[in-house]
Amino acid sequence: MKISPQWLREFVDLRVDNHRLADELTLAGIAVEGVSGEGDATVFEMEITTNRPDAMNHYGIARECSALYDVPLKPLDWDLTKTKAAEGAGATRAFPVVIQDADGCARYTARVIRGVKIKASPDAIAKRLMSVDQRPINNVADASNYTLWEMGHPTHAFDLDKLEGGKIIVRRAKAGETLKTLDGVERKLATEDVIIADAKKPVALAGIMGGFDSMITESTKNVLIESAWFDPATVRKTSKRLGMHTDASHRFERGADYGATSVACARVAQKILASAGGQLEGDEIDVVARQLDLAPVALRVSEVHRILGEKIDANKIVQVLKRLGFDLTAEPSDEPEFTATIPSWRLDIEREIDLIEEIARMHGYDKFANTLPAYVGAVIELPEAKRDEKLRSDLLALGYDETISLSFISHEDAKKFSTMPALELENPLSAEASVMRTSLVPGMLNMLAYNLNRGSDDVRLFESGNVFQQAGTTAEQLKRICLGATGQATSANVHKPTRALNFFDLKGDIEDILEEFGCENLSFEASAADYYHPGRSARAVMNGAVVAEFGQIHPDVASARKLKQDVFIAELYLNRLYQHDLKQVRYQALSQYPAVERDFSFIFDDAVMFGKISAVVRELGLKELRQIAPVEIFRGGSVSAGKHSLLLRVKFQSNERTLRDEEVTQWTSRIVKALEALGGTQRA
Repeated sequence: MKISPQWLREFVDLRVDNHRLADELTLAGIAVEGVSGEGDATVFEMEITTNRPDAMNHYGIARECSALYDVPLKPLDWDLTKTKAAEGAGATRAFPVVIQDADGCARYTARVIRGVKIKASPDAIAKRLMSVDQRPINNVADASNYTLWEMGHPTHAFDLDKLEGGKIIVRRAKAGETLKTLDGVERKLATEDVIIADAKKPVALAGIMGGFDSMITESTKNVLIESAWFDPATVRKTSKRLGMHTDASHRFERGADYGATSVACARVAQKILASAGGQLEGDEIDVVARQLDLAPVALRVSEVHRILGEKIDANKIVQVLKRLGFDLTAEPSDEPEFTATIPSWRLDIEREIDLIEEIARMHGYDKFANTLPAYVGAVIELPEAKRDEKLRSDLLALGYDETISLSFISHEDAKKFSTMPALELENPLSAEASVMRTSLVPGMLNMLAYNLNRGSDDVRLFESGNVFQQAGTTAEQLKRICLGATGQATSANVHKPTRALNFFDLKGDIEDILEEFGCENLSFEASAADYYHPGRSARAVMNGAVVAEFGQIHPDVASARKLKQDVFIAELYLNRLYQHDLKQVRYQALSQYPAVERDFSFIFDDAVMFGKISAVVRELGLKELRQIAPVEIFRGGSVSAGKHSLLLRVKFQSNERTLRDEEVTQWTSRIVKALEALGGTQRA
């Protein structure tokens, strides 16, 4: 948002230049992201955090300046008795306001002005609005906008003559009701929407936007000014559902000032009377459906010193907090102690630590000495820290770059990439981020697509994080690592061309990672996940538990996500993998006796994977068996369709003696029988 420092100086006498003011406001937590213009035309580009709606206006930031520089804050003038036009306010007509929905609207303040003349705003008002990127409309609408940017409370002006039935009703919308808003769009209302209505129809969306049919036009003669407090959650739900984000909703969603409705209504009335003429009719209409009282907070000076690590004088503490609008009452105690009454505009203050933060930022974080905190106790390493660090270092060594994605995914992705029950977000940022992620794969695919769309064709990424699932009435989180790779496995040089990454490159990386864990019973089997390519995917099984699933993304999935080249993904289930300790490195002397190799050529059905072949051979328990490896695979020719010819090579070796031919022959005979039992046919 934009803030004019010249406007700020109307409320506080500042003796610092604009650039120093920008720096010191930023240090105090009211961030100035940029400064443009010079002199009276200087404008601050502010970044106000969502918990500080009180600072989303000039008077709120002026209050911060008052505390920062210990100068008085000039009060807002909202006394309408001094306004000449108010003298003719004798004839009062009843204009009742009825709040039917106290949950959605706690307070509604209104004023009636008759006999106005709609025209352009005075130059001073128009220039002030344009300085903060607001387009002047007319003197009545600009009075409302000016007040919003001045003191931060949204207001609205209705054409009084277009309100039917002589009253205002604040209620929930009825089924089937519609409202044409100021932007000319016909909105279909839901029964959860809070609306402002006359006796017959909706005339405004509460806290968001007024209605088209009751807006101020050149023919408007009589005006009703609205200033209310609407429930933040209700405004946000309606705003999100309708896709409407306005200056008013931005503030109401974050918590408007319950106590500001009268002041804001009077300020708008002042501006209208000054520029459009007319006369006030009757007194202020102020209907309170429920009170919003903020609980007082106890503040101990000793706790301020303990938390901040520096003794700040009690008088300084009182001075800072009073400048910020807090009322302090001293409590009888051996140590200085106060009860702080929270101002209605500071909804973010709930605990003692919140008050201490206010003291710290106004004192200046840069003024605290650089000291290490006192600590007594032992440093305890997390039980999984060594495993995490080992996996991370291995992945970095394999050429993967670490990355981070959002913890939210869409409903469609949750169903597509996982079978776990998803955790719904009550107030999602968008439809694409409506549930907590049940898999790391969607985020990895998004990051790979982001790189591919920007000309990075060779990408290897990994992410370590949690996935979430609904477990009864509670949430459960599971730790995982996801790998993503695409592009070339090797770069071109004078000796050989490039080679595209394939499934076996990824499988090799997975084997390297799993090799770090002490488990001899590791096997691979076909993946059951439908988002992987059926012929180029697998899952790793340790002691009967699936610890990883990996492969090439299914062409249909790749096409739907507009991935331009083959993409390979792996997801490791760390909750299962970490049940195995890291392998302990031990020295083992090389055998001084020669190894013996034997080759076997078998024909197998295509359904028989090498993992099963290897497992069958190792189950024979041959002590001297050192290795079994596939050497060559062949399909076609004399080999029937649906089968393949596999050349296997086994190696035997002993650490104690030279092997004899007869015992090697016996072992090879056992291997042949085992492979034949598996359905293999030995070739001559």
